[in-house]
Amino acid sequence: MDIKVKSSILNRKETVITAAICILVIAMTILILKAMGRPLISNSGTVKLWHSEVVSSENSQHLSDWYSFSHIVHGFLFFFILWLVSKKIPRVRKFSIALVIAVVMESIWEIVENTDFIINRYREATIALDYFGDSITNSTADIFFMSLGFMMAARLSVIASLSIVVAFEVMLAFVIRDNLALNIIMLIYPIDAIKEWQLG
Repeated sequence: MDIKVKSSILNRKETVITAAICILVIAMTILILKAMGRPLISNSGTVKLWHSEVVSSENSQHLSDWYSFSHIVHGFLFFFILWLVSKKIPRVRKFSIALVIAVVMESIWEIVENTDFIINRYREATIALDYFGDSITNSTADIFFMSLGFMMAARLSVIASLSIVVAFEVMLAFVIRDNLALNIIMLIYPIDAIKEWQLG
């Protein structure tokens, strides 16, 4: 792919500028989520490094959970999308610009995902019966997980990237009966057979 990380990908000045812009985007996202009424942390008052229970009001409230793998997959997908875009807009081939765009894309998703419409849609159409939106802590961590996936995609070959994405999707389907692909399907066009399997 054209967007590649090299040893000299970012000089010190460019690294600082890119990091500053990404931090600013994340800070703005946090402020927007706060204005939307999202809690900073779980209502339990705790912050866990890992929360494993999916059908729980505590899901998407802590630093990481099973869906963190889906956000890593977001990073791979955003990298692929921006690689396609870079064919028409060469400037996007610059890694620092592509990374900032990816962070903006993920931040927008975190905001949209936490609107009442999407939250209610998740509860009505998916297995997320106890889902009440993400905590700000979880949303912020999700952006970092996406960034991790994006940087992995920039380092790895196409085959390696595809292998990781497929492995994560299969693992999630096996462990929690959900993954990014199923999540999108159930959000857009719910299928009763899939929901019954997930609840079973």
